[in-house]
Amino acid sequence: MKIGVTGGNGGMGRHLIPYLLEQGHDVVSLDLRLPDSPWERRSRHLIADVTDMGQLTAGLAGCDALVHLAAHTSPNHHPETVVYHDNTLSSYYALSAAAVLGIKRVCQASSINAIGGVYSRQPKYDFFPVDETHPTYAEDAYSLSKWVMEQQGDAFARRYEWMTIGSLRFHWLLDSRERALQMTRVENPYAVKHMWAYTLFSAAARAILLTLTADYSGHEAFYIVAPRTAVEEESMALIERYYPDIEIRKDMSGQAGFFDCSKAERLLGWRHED
Repeated sequence: MKIGVTGGNGGMGRHLIPYLLEQGHDVVSLDLRLPDSPWERRSRHLIADVTDMGQLTAGLAGCDALVHLAAHTSPNHHPETVVYHDNTLSSYYALSAAAVLGIKRVCQASSINAIGGVYSRQPKYDFFPVDETHPTYAEDAYSLSKWVMEQQGDAFARRYEWMTIGSLRFHWLLDSRERALQMTRVENPYAVKHMWAYTLFSAAARAILLTLTADYSGHEAFYIVAPRTAVEEESMALIERYYPDIEIRKDMSGQAGFFDCSKAERLLGWRHED
């Protein structure tokens, strides 16, 4: 396939593009800046603003599939109005460009924060482990932009029945489990909010390609998170300390993760591997 990747020069893009090339695909990367060391000839790198529909459509012409990674990965470095504007507009334009160009397969980089969490004043969870049926309690601009991205995916799949769209709810993206263990502290407020979890870049890259090739239809959201927490304390002890009133729906023994990724395994054939 010829795969367009927005935000190809970002952290996830720099891991994804070499993987796609290794799997035999051609890549067109669109970003506001070119990489310092472009990959081999099968990857083409274009400077493009993904909030400009014309630039985006021109850059993606001839692609068979689209991976939308571009825009802001947190609300921490720009005003909330900018984060919301850029994230929602770029995701809408990405889907619009795919529709105009007849691109049938689209993968969007969503986030575990689509339901609220890390950037909430106080995260609200109804049950553990969290799955894709959990309602959203998003309250900040970044989390809301990811939820809106997924609603846009639903809308485009309704309007263009030939499109298959996957929104991947990534967690904290890291190179190794060892790094996650080193950086995660049980009592850290952010760790408590995001429930001591992470996603490996390598696992995310595999999930992205499977989203473009697996046999499903319409729009689906998927949790893409490591199955074990990044702390030694057992998950039930963490629940008793920090989330004592939450309903437990599945086995949470040992270091069981707080996100249920069984839908990704069922529909995509994906499992996280450390």
